[in-house]
Amino acid sequence: MTKEERDRAEARFNKAARAAEDAKSGKSARDAAAKAVLDNMARLKALRLAKEAADPVASPQPPRARSARKSETKAPGLSDWLSSQQSGGRST
Repeated sequence: MTKEERDRAEARFNKAARAAEDAKSGKSARDAAAKAVLDNMARLKALRLAKEAADPVASPQPPRARSARKSETKAPGLSDWLSSQQSGGRST
């Protein structure tokens, strides 16, 4: 094995070792970020639950009544609408 080949092989090995080390550190960074997000969510949930427990229970608002009025005219059926569109010059 020549010196040049040995240098290339060593460079490849070092590159692979660096990539593996970067992957490990990257994974730990992602894990730390994910843990921080989960911790923050747990903290916010605890604050929300404490606030809800401290506040008197407000009576739930009654659901809004639907409008009693209905349209007087009924929409035309699909076949009627299609025939009016075709007679109007539209291609469907």
